[in-house]
Amino acid sequence: MPERRTVALVTLGCARNEVDSEELAGRLEADGWQLVEDAEDADVAVVNTCGFVEAAKKDSVDALLEANDLKGHGRTQAVVAVGCMAERYGKELAEALPEADGVLGFDDYTDISDRLQTILNGGIHASHTPRDRRKLLPISPAERQDSAASVALPGHGPVDLPEGLAPASGPRAPLRRRLDGSPVASVKLASGCDRRCSFCAIPSFRGSFISRRPSDVLNETRWLAEQGVKEIMLVSENNTSYGKDLGDIRLLESLLPELAEVDGLERVRVSYLQPAEMRPGLIDVLTSTPKVAPYFDLSFQHSAPDVLRSMRRFGDTDRFLELLDTIRSKAPQAGVRSNFIVGFPGESEADFAELERFLNHARLDAIGVFGYSDEEGTEAATYDRKLDEEVVAERLAQVSRLAEELVSQRAEERLGETVHVLVESVDETEGVYGRGAHQAPETDGQVLLTSGEGLTVGRMVEAKVVGTEGVDLVAEPLFQGAPAWSEEAGR
Repeated sequence: MPERRTVALVTLGCARNEVDSEELAGRLEADGWQLVEDAEDADVAVVNTCGFVEAAKKDSVDALLEANDLKGHGRTQAVVAVGCMAERYGKELAEALPEADGVLGFDDYTDISDRLQTILNGGIHASHTPRDRRKLLPISPAERQDSAASVALPGHGPVDLPEGLAPASGPRAPLRRRLDGSPVASVKLASGCDRRCSFCAIPSFRGSFISRRPSDVLNETRWLAEQGVKEIMLVSENNTSYGKDLGDIRLLESLLPELAEVDGLERVRVSYLQPAEMRPGLIDVLTSTPKVAPYFDLSFQHSAPDVLRSMRRFGDTDRFLELLDTIRSKAPQAGVRSNFIVGFPGESEADFAELERFLNHARLDAIGVFGYSDEEGTEAATYDRKLDEEVVAERLAQVSRLAEELVSQRAEERLGETVHVLVESVDETEGVYGRGAHQAPETDGQVLLTSGEGLTVGRMVEAKVVGTEGVDLVAEPLFQGAPAWSEEAGR
């Protein structure tokens, strides 16, 4: 009997890429590939790249080169690039990086097994010539769903599949295979983006916005809960647009309560919200629905009106603060995070001061700061009034210091609060760590529990915040032995 083919998936970038990797894993496993954790143990190392900003692209290239170094020293015979960077550059990346034995775009995902087998056999798969994926779907959102079946949409794999094409878990099993045992998993709500922010190239290689059907999102969530997942995070390029191509821009408001009722699920989190598209009804659902985290990942990017207009975005400091006041009036403990770009072309000292004014008043739980750099193919790359690199670096350092101070202060404001912590790691040496409702995976800090007695990964614990370590919290579980809601405690 021939030895089974092995493949490892190395994922870089955002949570959307993690979902795409698990869809690729599902396809490969269904076709007989054995999934292994480490690239050095695989016949083929597949690197799911990020193509968002220069630093992310560099990390992707480094990961490809690192995997290439394994060839000739172990089992690894081939290294293949997939993901956003591979889709964005295609043939250009293949020519610039001969260390990669293949560069596959989104259109190759449905045939990923055949593509890898060809490469493993020494064959060559010609890389694609990149194209603007916004042109693959109709301009009108209402007309897109009928065309969606003909366009590759990573992470939108069907949920009701014939037997043998998905993990065995009944008819609801999606085309997906989990790659870790985390109690948290992301679920694609939509793909693409219709916004035209002048600094962002994502729509050109991810395409126009298209929603997944609520039934697919619900069924995938049910399957994940069956696999032991306790928290799902809804991801897309812009969750506030969900449903607009399905005829109901308020579809998220009705979907969230249904997701929260899925058996076994403890928490539903929504990421990637556009401030200009926030609706009173959506705020109400996010702040009042049991098991839905009052968590707001708001993409502010800046707060000076002139800079925002140059970015082709909307709002200003006072309107953003008013939005935050509205949220906190309904849920005082709500978590809020955002990212910001400093040094944008034309950003004056007054604009920079306005951004600092906003940050000082916003009381954000987590802040990401990036220095502007030209991104090829974007409108902003053609702008005049570029700031010197030294000025951008100085402003980046200044705001980064301010952000670190402010998120520490915000953490201290939570002293004495009761938080619901999802336990994510239990280690005799390191301790017990989890996250509260205001903390998303990877980006927003974590909670160290002072006692781990009776706790296991995936347990939801009520705890009182008794200390802080920068953005992180220290909390004391509010039970002795078994949690208050367990059968043992009720006897």
